[in-house]
Amino acid sequence: MEWIELTNDEELDPIISLSNQRTQVIFKHSTRCSISSVAWKRVQKNEKQTDIDFYFLDIIAYRSLSNKIADTFKVPHESPQILVIKNGQCIFDESHLSISIDDIFEQVKVA
Repeated sequence: MEWIELTNDEELDPIISLSNQRTQVIFKHSTRCSISSVAWKRVQKNEKQTDIDFYFLDIIAYRSLSNKIADTFKVPHESPQILVIKNGQCIFDESHLSISIDDIFEQVKVA
């Protein structure tokens, strides 16, 4: 699975636009948190080919973007956190050890 690193606030609008064509997934990661590292390793293990774009955000380095994501999608900030974006809206979010790649794929099938 290929992850696209997010590094600035201007990258959010294209993600929202692309979500009208295919599902977008954002993983918010804290490099200072062991739970975040465990969750990150769990979602990286996926080898399925999908029509989903996956994004990685280091919330320590890019806190303003993390805040913008929380404000835009009206989802309280947590870390680690996964957001599934479809048709410009967050249709699913989960945090900490509840993050599961299988849950993400299930939400994509439902949406």
